[in-house]
Amino acid sequence: MWIYIVIAVIVIILIYILAVYNSLVRLKNKVKEAFATMDVYLKKRWDLIPNIVETVKGYAKHEKDTLNEVVSLRNSVYNNMSDDEKIKTNQELSKGIVKIMALAESYPELKANENFKDLSNQLAKVEDDIANSRKYYNGVVRMFNNKVELFPSNIIAGIFGFKTRAMFEANEAERENVKVQF
Repeated sequence: MWIYIVIAVIVIILIYILAVYNSLVRLKNKVKEAFATMDVYLKKRWDLIPNIVETVKGYAKHEKDTLNEVVSLRNSVYNNMSDDEKIKTNQELSKGIVKIMALAESYPELKANENFKDLSNQLAKVEDDIANSRKYYNGVVRMFNNKVELFPSNIIAGIFGFKTRAMFEANEAERENVKVQF
């Protein structure tokens, strides 16, 4: 009789391990999907930057340092970056974009330029999309990290090599209340 109890306990433990493992895999795939969604918008912004920089260059020739900083970040090979490198580089790029938009405030003729207005509107739309996808990504990462860190699923996560993922957090430049008007 006791052998049946031991077998039943072992079966229950195996079913639990299988259920936790499957939920970890599902969450890991959701994190990948959420990052891929956000990555599409980050790539859109990435591709929009050279056009904005070129437009601003024509008006703000003596603001070379700010523009060069953004251009050097942008010249990194995006597709070869890891997810963490993409997050870090895009946080730095956000700082540069804030500087460029602040620069535009100093040049009324630039703000009136139709090309700059169009690019600015596209950038504003992409930034909204990035913000929304970042919320989704961070929500999924939070669920995944909770599953990886909370007991008893953390034991199974450790056995199968699941590691927590980094959140996409706002940097200092994004936390500042910068008023940009187009």
